[in-house]
Amino acid sequence: MSAADVVKETRPRMDSSIEDFRRRLATIRTGKASVSILDTILVEYYGTLTPLNQMAVVHAPEANMLTVTPFDASQTGAIEKAIRQSDLGLNPQKDAKMVRVPVPPLTEERRKQFVKQVHDIAEDHRTAVRNIRRDSNDRLKKMLKDKAISEDDERGGVEEVQKLTNTYVTKIDELTKVKEQELMSV
Repeated sequence: MSAADVVKETRPRMDSSIEDFRRRLATIRTGKASVSILDTILVEYYGTLTPLNQMAVVHAPEANMLTVTPFDASQTGAIEKAIRQSDLGLNPQKDAKMVRVPVPPLTEERRKQFVKQVHDIAEDHRTAVRNIRRDSNDRLKKMLKDKAISEDDERGGVEEVQKLTNTYVTKIDELTKVKEQELMSV
């Protein structure tokens, strides 16, 4: 294994961190209805917590309305309860075979709470990218200690890993800025 191999293995790990960050951002609701805002909802289903998207179909028929149609119609009450108890601030209404979830416009205070949540998630993912950098640098140092690579290779590998880290932290900052603008626009 060479220093270049360590750098090659670092990139996909950082990519997966960015993808996770994008998924987490999608679950934070903005002013309009998006099916991904219900991705984090867990519903009590015969004694076990089950992700909502595994037990129902979620649609956004209008800009300010979501509909949740469970595969088992007897679960509409449990779905309504789970959505109501989530920290999304939604007030679902149960019909016979589906749950309607009106998405109210965000208040200024709620927008600020969501922006704070976005910044917290961003910091968690920046930390994850930095931890990946640390792991890669540790592997390079161990390879140098074991005389598997030269000092120049180790130094070059550390520089490449740092460039990758800077690139991915910048991506996280850009995505954060876009989501913040999305949240704060009325």
